[in-house]
Amino acid sequence: MVILTSVLTTGALTLTACGSRDDNGGGSSDGGNTTTLTIGVDAPLSGENSTTGLGIQYGAQIAVDDANKNNLVPGVKFKLKALDDKAQPATGQSNATALTGDKSVVGVVGPLNSGVAQTMQQVFASANMVQISPSNTNPELTQGKNWQTDKKRPYKTYFRTATTDELQGSFAAGYAFNDLKKKKAFVVDDKQTYGAGLAKIFADQFKKLGGTVVQTDHINTGDKDFGSLVTKIKNSGADILYYGGQYDESSLITKQLKGAGVKIPLFGGDGMFASTYIETAGAASEGDLATAIGVPADTLPAAKNFIATYKAKGYKGDYGAYGAYSYDAASAIIRAVKAVKDANGGKLPTDNNDLRSKVVDEVQKSNFDGLTGKVSFDEYGDTTNKQLTVYAVEKGKWKAAKTGTAD
Repeated sequence: MVILTSVLTTGALTLTACGSRDDNGGGSSDGGNTTTLTIGVDAPLSGENSTTGLGIQYGAQIAVDDANKNNLVPGVKFKLKALDDKAQPATGQSNATALTGDKSVVGVVGPLNSGVAQTMQQVFASANMVQISPSNTNPELTQGKNWQTDKKRPYKTYFRTATTDELQGSFAAGYAFNDLKKKKAFVVDDKQTYGAGLAKIFADQFKKLGGTVVQTDHINTGDKDFGSLVTKIKNSGADILYYGGQYDESSLITKQLKGAGVKIPLFGGDGMFASTYIETAGAASEGDLATAIGVPADTLPAAKNFIATYKAKGYKGDYGAYGAYSYDAASAIIRAVKAVKDANGGKLPTDNNDLRSKVVDEVQKSNFDGLTGKVSFDEYGDTTNKQLTVYAVEKGKWKAAKTGTAD
């Protein structure tokens, strides 16, 4: 569960977002002394992927509530504005336009999906507004299309608290080959930016280690019947199935695969690391695996407060995958607001564009202990926290199998 944590006390400075001047740009203040800033959230809050999307929304909400409760930025009250992108790139783009158009918004947490992020980055860059995703893992987002040979950062406004598929795919391949002793992999992806990229990285690294990719195939998001795919896997002689994509399809694939008597594990990335995967697949999920960013939340004492708060509030969704990373993303924005205010004689810049631009600069300088460990970013906007964990389904629950750092 990708909840690395380190402090959720008063000392855990969490900043979230943007000025709550109303959507028309009117500055909002309470008693003339308090400015309200808004932190935007974009994620799938309904439909497919909503289990993890809601975890992002409420992770950021808890950060905002903590910042307000602890008066982390004196004179500033934060509020959250969450928009549903339904995991659709076009919707994400229009949400980005709506958030940048709200002059109270000082930064945005999200989105969940890398493909959605691709349509949002330019919008935020044009508005000089910081965007921090707790879950995007496609390397291109921070290192450019030619990241494997010539890394170039496309947008200085984009950051992420999740590590990349370059590391996640390689880590999974190493575990499959060296720890599980698997030699023949069948690799499938959902044709999406995240899934296809992750599957390719896994396949390349698995072959480098000495394994064989017996066959590759693709499915479409939303598919329900995987009979022909199951037949191909059964006839391939593969001893492991690697899937690049989300839990919606992978849970059905493993169920139909095991139902056809093919008793090999399905291994995927953080896109299928959710309780919904196990609930949908049932007993067929036993022994399946997934990588997730960070270390297990329940191994870090500081995460206990976050988890307890999430449960006590009755929040929907699954905090395990990205809740703490969302908390830290919101916290980075909040801390940046504080830094801007402190550097300006204790006052917020009166010009909205100036505030947003300076928040971007301060986020780049982030260096604090968050729920997930040290929160800081490299020259590309990538997190410096490279830890990953392999989880296996054991007796109906995700159990950590190995935690480490990928090269």
